[in-house]
Amino acid sequence: MEGPACLAIGSISGHAKVHPDLCVIWVDAHTDINTPQTTTSGNLHGQPVSFLLKELKGKIPDVPGFSWVTPCISAKDIVYIGLRDVDPGEHYILKTLGIKYFSMSQVDKLGIGKVMEETLSYLLGRKKRPIHLSFDVDGLDPSFTPATGTPVLGGLSYREGLYITEEIYKTGLLSGLDIMEVNPSLGKTAEDVTRTVNTAVALTLACFGAAREGSHKPIDYFNPPK
Repeated sequence: MEGPACLAIGSISGHAKVHPDLCVIWVDAHTDINTPQTTTSGNLHGQPVSFLLKELKGKIPDVPGFSWVTPCISAKDIVYIGLRDVDPGEHYILKTLGIKYFSMSQVDKLGIGKVMEETLSYLLGRKKRPIHLSFDVDGLDPSFTPATGTPVLGGLSYREGLYITEEIYKTGLLSGLDIMEVNPSLGKTAEDVTRTVNTAVALTLACFGAAREGSHKPIDYFNPPK
């Protein structure tokens, strides 16, 4: 469970050294694929994917402190879910590189079940390989995760977020996990903080097998609590 999305540069780079054939599912309101040249804000947390993509090698200037970064994934290795705030430069990159993504309009049209079916088929259909999940809590609607830096209305529901993590768990291929942009200091009330943290914890638990119908072992059925 981490802070700014730029930390994914480190987590995915490290993960790729162990599993160079990994794929990435990026749940977010934003693509975080601006380059230092296309960004209008200059915020590094809106740029991590551009540092990681092999197709953008040579498009990233020398940035102090980031000389160690080596692009480690291809455009075909990542799928976005939940997009609804994409800059013009980012949209150009998505279209030019043919990156697979599901905006919230597409989630609404297809339903989260179909979105996950297509995502997993696209990434795993040719080869079963490790999955790295980067889940920015602003991918959810801010009514569920208000204590975050760049909330955007009209996001994924709590149930859709859990469904995504449950389906990834069922593959048995989840190998790396980032829960991003949880920032209790930005909660306006204690309830905002509690709601955000509890949601992030629920997403994490679902990634490791917590099921909404209960996560009981067969032995529990025969040995009820006394």
